[in-house]
Amino acid sequence: MGRLMVIDGLDGSGKSTQFERLSEYLDSRGTSYQKISFPDYDQPSSALVKLYLSGAFGSDPAEVNAYAASSFYAVDRYASYRQFWQTAYEAGTLILAARYTTSNAIHQMSKLPRQEWESYLNWLREYEYGRLGLPRPDTVVFLDMPVEGSQRLLSQRYGGDASRRDIHEQDVAYLSRCREAALFAAGVDGWQVVPCAENGEPLPVQTITEKLIALLPEENK
Repeated sequence: MGRLMVIDGLDGSGKSTQFERLSEYLDSRGTSYQKISFPDYDQPSSALVKLYLSGAFGSDPAEVNAYAASSFYAVDRYASYRQFWQTAYEAGTLILAARYTTSNAIHQMSKLPRQEWESYLNWLREYEYGRLGLPRPDTVVFLDMPVEGSQRLLSQRYGGDASRRDIHEQDVAYLSRCREAALFAAGVDGWQVVPCAENGEPLPVQTITEKLIALLPEENK
């Protein structure tokens, strides 16, 4: 089997930037790898995710319970795995993922009372890795950007037009709960937490990239 490295974080944490920079590093090393990203908006499997994020099921993320919303994303991942990267993974290829099952732990677990978080994580592992048969990640990196910093980055992304944000990005209190959930999951499941800010200010992009490179499998550094 190959190795699966996941980069995850809150909306506006710099995931896309770091994902591309790490890809450029692997390219420069001549590494054989495959990139995947979730949700896979180019595929029909993301239809329910699109409806959910557009507010079709309610403008408040809490209107869709954690288990239903988790299923929308899980089905998209299953379709992607079976169609596009199972063969490469089973042949030993490094798979670099932007978001994964871990995103359910971040964004959906936060909807539940804290005393239910551990049972949700048990359910999530059994559902996606057990029942659906998706690979377990070898390394999960959580880009820990404080919500205040992520909000500034989101404003830059959308040119100050708040109407372009999805229902997750619009809800600051929700994103704060997501950060709490992510740090809880990181402690339980052994994720690598990479701080992306210092004294309230985002760290230089290159500084974060260097931290990610250090977490690559030894044979790919």
